[in-house]
Amino acid sequence: MKNSETSRRTFLASAARSSIALGAAPSMLAEEASAKTPAIDTHMHVWSGDPDRFPFAHPYEPNFKPPPIAATVELLLREMDEFGITHCVLVQTISHGWDNRYLAHCLKAHPKRFRGHGLIDPTDPTVAEKLAFWVREHGFAGMRFSPIYYPGKDAWLNAPSSHALWKKADELNAIFNFFIATPQLPKLEDMVRSFPRVRVVIDHLARVDLKAADPSKEFKKLLALARYPNVWVKVSELSVLSPSGKYPYADTFPWVRRMYESFGPDRLLWGTGFPGATRGQAGRPSLRDELNLIRMEIPFFTGEDRERILGRNAAQLWRF
Repeated sequence: MKNSETSRRTFLASAARSSIALGAAPSMLAEEASAKTPAIDTHMHVWSGDPDRFPFAHPYEPNFKPPPIAATVELLLREMDEFGITHCVLVQTISHGWDNRYLAHCLKAHPKRFRGHGLIDPTDPTVAEKLAFWVREHGFAGMRFSPIYYPGKDAWLNAPSSHALWKKADELNAIFNFFIATPQLPKLEDMVRSFPRVRVVIDHLARVDLKAADPSKEFKKLLALARYPNVWVKVSELSVLSPSGKYPYADTFPWVRRMYESFGPDRLLWGTGFPGATRGQAGRPSLRDELNLIRMEIPFFTGEDRERILGRNAAQLWRF
């Protein structure tokens, strides 16, 4: 009987590893597989399918209409279980604006699988108090700020008035997530330098314009942040950055390599953006392709690098 049970456990562990390698671990094996190698999507948007309970409040588009398919937490969980994604960092979508209640609902329902970054208005004089509210009262890990939506009006990034926000983040041990364009990075660097204990995550290679004649000048502004140990970068949205737009987006790999060589594998994170059918709705790759980008396609990542980028780094940063 003992031999039979041992064989069964050996088979399950082997099957879990094989399934993960193929990018499709069944839910019954996900927990066992995750014990050794977590797979953590650090950039996942969800939004409500019940606008009466959780209304949309897009701050920049008054006539905003939600997409036909809702990116509900239930849809996300099904896909996570199908592909062996152990955890996600939920990032508030701009369509719900500063109303983070749906994100709070998801975190409360599934506290072991999710961490959350809400949105708060960076120009609000009470922004530091808003940060404290969502972190203390609803368990958010931190906030996301989007200077990219403020072209020419991003003085708040390093304004003296923003110091209270960063001091509060230091006090709360909160993480800041930035959706930012490369020309805006020097302003962010001022704050990173001034608040070395506040951890900062940069989205999507800072949306460097790889279609420019020479992206190097702007890309160096991202690489300059590698000298600060409190900064991480997401290897994400390569499909958006790629000039060709053709999977596996090999024309982005030289830039990913420069980032990898500057930041090292310990400060790179993986993220995708949308769950299930909403990936196609947003014109994004499938989850299988997103996983295989890291697991197989980017040639200079070692096996250990892949494990770190797909989950281990995120597990340490967000304390999963």
